[in-house]
Order: sequence, then structure tokens, then C-alpha cells
Amino acid sequence: MAGSVPVIDRTRLEAIVREAGRIALSRWPGHGHRLESWDKVPGSPVSAADLEVDEFLKRELAALLPSAGWLSEETVDAPERLDGGLIWLVDPIDGTRDFIRGRTGWCVSVALVSSGRPLLGMLAAPAREEFWQAEAGRGAWRNGLALIASRRAALPGARVPAEAVPHIDADLVPVARPNSIALRMAMVAADEADLVATLRWGYEWDIGAAALIAREAGAMATDAFGQTLHYNKHDPRAFGVLVCAAAIHQAAVDRLADRARELAELG
Repeated sequence: MAGSVPVIDRTRLEAIVREAGRIALSRWPGHGHRLESWDKVPGSPVSAADLEVDEFLKRELAALLPSAGWLSEETVDAPERLDGGLIWLVDPIDGTRDFIRGRTGWCVSVALVSSGRPLLGMLAAPAREEFWQAEAGRGAWRNGLALIASRRAALPGARVPAEAVPHIDADLVPVARPNSIALRMAMVAADEADLVATLRWGYEWDIGAAALIAREAGAMATDAFGQTLHYNKHDPRAFGVLVCAAAIHQAAVDRLADRARELAELG
């Protein structure tokens, strides 16, 4: 176990994450707002809203729990985060492409991590009128309603958030796909999908809160090889993420194994 949740004002934490969502929504082109955006590196967009939300969360979460470190997509990594057991893991806007395009498939993602494991996780998706949260050992909720993850027992026919599936996976069923990986993972927690898998190197801030939400709803949440996800590592990356109904996890790992090994070696 990662240990007990530190004394923290959860009402205040929820208010902070909701306000971060409100700030993002107030800049969202889907409501007709003009937005400055650019590529950090080719193919990796960022917007002024990402930076504004990041600055707000860094200030407010530090005031809420001064003992916790900080790791965020939009902040230069600081090695001192490795010195303590507690850390805030933040993606100020996960799904920036959808955000910039005025689509609803984005969210603010915040997790509190202790000794490498998420203790609290929250996703604010105000464009979808959704607020997701979970606490280790206590469950997961969307808009206050308890979540029960997909209980699918067979991999063929599994619902996958995707625009299309490759020929090799033609027995899977594509469903609506938000750009945010956190929201796609949360779909499994809400029994709106059965399987989400990525086969690329990704970052802890993309998945920390959503992995806890999925797990607390009863899903499996691992890396692409089926191994336990750990957080606040020196290298804040993992190869892929696999979130699915518990009963199909091993079948999914087996199906993806050769592809995962090949792509991990290339990366």
C-alpha cells in the first residue's frame, strides 16, 4: 500500500481542480474564444491556456499541501521532486489538440502521488460537464455517482475508443474517441469502453489520475507489458498504458506483446 492519504482539505482540492477547469473553459475556442497556440516541438501543441492553468494549479496546490513536490507537463522538471514521498502530478490540459480545435475531448488532470502510487485523482472536463475523482481504496465517481468498470469477459468484441482499428484487431469495436488519454481511460471506468491501449512512450502526468479512477472502479491499469505503473520516477515515462476490464487483461497483454516489444526497442 502507498500509505494513508495525508490530511488534506478534499473540498478545497476539488474546488481548485474545478476552478482550473473553469479557467480552461473560459479560454476554450469551442465557446468562440480566441486562443494563442503553438508547437513546443513538432507535433506537440501547447496553448496559452495550458500555461495559465498550470501556473494556477502550481500556486494553489502548493498552498494546499506545501510538503508535496511537483511534476507537470508544462513545467521544467526539477530533480528535487525525487527527494520527498509526496508529489502533485499534473496535466493542465490533457487533450490539447481537441481543446485547440474547439472539441470537448479534453480535461484537467491532477493526482496526488505518495511513494510512487496515486492516492487521489481528479479529472475536470467542463466542456463535457463531467468531474471524475477517485481515492485509493475508497472508490471512484463521476459527477458524484459511483463508477463500476467494464466487466467484459472476452477480448473479441471489446469496445475501444478509436477512429478505426487496424486489420489485426478487426475483432474489436471502435467507439467515440476523445483526444485526452485520461478521458479514454476513464471511459473504461464508466463502462463506456472495455479496452484502452497505447504502444508508445508516454508521461506519468497523462495517466496518473485516470489510472487511479480506472483501478478504483474495478478495471486493470498497467503499462503495455502488463506491469505495475509507478510514478515520480527519475525518468517520468512509461512504455504505453493498458486499461481494460480485469477479465480480458491477460488476453490483451498477450495480443500486444510482440508489438509492444518491437516498438519499445525502436523508441
